[in-house]
Formats: sequence, structure tokens, C-alpha cells
Amino acid sequence: MPHNRHHLNPLLNSATIAAMCAVLAGCGFQLRGAPPVSEAMQPLSVECDSSIPFDLCDAIKTQFNEGEITLVAADEAKYQIKLKNFSEVRRASAIQLDASAAEYDVRQKVLMDVISADDIPALANAEVRSSDIYKYDDTNVLAKRREEEDLREKLYQRIAQQVIFRLAPLTPQRLEAIRSEYEANQKQSENGTSAPDDTAPETQ
Repeated sequence: MPHNRHHLNPLLNSATIAAMCAVLAGCGFQLRGAPPVSEAMQPLSVECDSSIPFDLCDAIKTQFNEGEITLVAADEAKYQIKLKNFSEVRRASAIQLDASAAEYDVRQKVLMDVISADDIPALANAEVRSSDIYKYDDTNVLAKRREEEDLREKLYQRIAQQVIFRLAPLTPQRLEAIRSEYEANQKQSENGTSAPDDTAPETQ
């Protein structure tokens, strides 16, 4: 029974991705062809910190290019996408009779910020995740290494797609609402109308 539970998360992940694709397609969005990212956000820049693998950063930029989303240097962009804090965890999800691992569950996570040219955050520390399972063959080292590399590439592609999905809800109206709320909060802070004693959340 534990074997089936370990397969549940990747299946849900795939189902979630498929559902998101269907919703975006129904709204006229797609990864290739019509851009799923608002024109109000373009041109965009993509910045990857030192924790992001080169191949993952490249996969993300490729997804944008294939989606006909304009990418430029950071100093020319309306919005900057900043990717950081990549992590990958691999753990055994099925055990053989000799107690060796038969399958591994690989999970990747990235944090994502979206910031306007005048430093207004549209997204902050948004988590983008991907996971899958691969069979472990301890009798064939080359095949094992190739399968690991193929799986990692597949997870990179999923993360790249989800980065774009995260941008789809940022419509011109939503961006304007975020800007208005941010500027109102800044004005309150400058005017001293939001004193710490009045606004601090109650501790329980």
C-alpha cells in the first residue's frame, strides 16, 4: 500500500498541470502561438540566481520565446522575473526485497519574484514545484544516469511551463490593482497613518 501512496503526488501534479493547460486553452491561452502573458507586462526580463541550474534557466527562457513573449535585458523590461532558491530532493519511493531502492521520487522547487521596472512587486516568493518518479536500475549504471538526466530535463520543462502559468492571472486590471494598493500603502507609511501599534497583528 505505501507504494501506491508514493505514486499519488506525481499523478496529482500531472493532473494539475493538465487542468491548468485546459483552463488556459479555454481562455485563449497557449504556450506556443498566442502569448499567455499580458502585453502590459511585456517586454520581460528573466534573471536566475546562482542556485538555478543553467539548463533550467535556459528552459524557462525557451518557453517564453516559443510563446512569443518578448524578453529583453533587465534595464529595458517593464517587469523582471527573478528566479531563486532552487532545490532538488531525491528519495526512495519503493524498496526491493534486498532493501535497495527500486524507485526514486525526485522533487524540485524554485521561488519566483515578479517586479515592475519601478520596483513594485507583483509576485513575491511564489513557489513553483515539480516532481516525478523513475525506476532505479543498479545493474546498468549508464542507463540509470541517462534516465536521471531525462527525468531532470522533464522536470525543468514542467517548471518552465508553471512559471508562465503563474503570470497568466496578472492581467492589466490585476496589475493596476496591485499598483494602487502598493502606492496607497506607501502613502500611508510616509504620512505616518499606519502606526506600528495600530496595525501590528494581535498575537495569540
